[in-house]
Amino acid sequence: MINESLLDKALGAYLGFACGDALGATVEFMSPKQIQRRYGVHRDIIGGGWLALEPGQVTDDTQMSLTLGQAIIDHRGWNPIAVADGFLEWFESDPPDIGNTCRRGLERYRKTGELLGPPREDDAGNGACMRNLPVVLATIKRPDYFIEWSLQQSRITHNHPISDAATLALGCITGQLLNGQTVDACYRVAENLISEYPEFAYCPYPGESSAYIVDTVQTVLHCFFNNEDFESCLTATVNQGGDADTTGALAGMLAGARYGVQNIPKRWLNRLDFTVSDTIHAQTPVLIDIAQCL
Repeated sequence: MINESLLDKALGAYLGFACGDALGATVEFMSPKQIQRRYGVHRDIIGGGWLALEPGQVTDDTQMSLTLGQAIIDHRGWNPIAVADGFLEWFESDPPDIGNTCRRGLERYRKTGELLGPPREDDAGNGACMRNLPVVLATIKRPDYFIEWSLQQSRITHNHPISDAATLALGCITGQLLNGQTVDACYRVAENLISEYPEFAYCPYPGESSAYIVDTVQTVLHCFFNNEDFESCLTATVNQGGDADTTGALAGMLAGARYGVQNIPKRWLNRLDFTVSDTIHAQTPVLIDIAQCL
């Protein structure tokens, strides 16, 4: 029997993630000033952007997350080869966008079958962190599995200590919120991350929101901790521009886990691509059930 409060927060995290992706994609690679001149405050899912998306269409962030979630569901647990094969199948489907580090890692896997690439300085992007939510949902009762699965899925494409640290930290915060812990507990996770890697310090906010994992995490934590509802958190995040689909997705994940699906604006949920929404509704309870069986 799935706890209804947990399901509400889990759906909030997953649907909030997709809404943040769809909202942020419109203003990806724009500066805050450019966004302000064109939209005033960008607050509606309207598509467009450099990818010329349809309203409600999502990018690689949500697509890779759904792929990871399906691999976990298909195997009722963890199979890193199935995860990598799923990513590769997605990559070969000609998606609308894929980051350079993800591309490089999947091309390596296709050529060599290696699930782990060598450490690289330019692997410190946000592509591994952005797709880890299904792991969080499937391991909410097993922190040991959470660490193992998170790092294994990450290193298919990204092998860098600060990418690893960010993936684990944002996943841990999400898991705490899903399990009903307070925001104070989330602050402690952020403080521990900054204690180990001071470059993640976000106060005062440096104002950068690129795909570099430090910029991404600073933006997400700043907006999450300084807004008191889902909509204001997500709006503040995407209006920073930069890699706005990913910062929006990650902020939506945290805010959705905090406030629950009932507090996501209906106009955003109704605008979301119905295939994506249906898949999230189908995956979420199964991932939670897997977590309860581990």
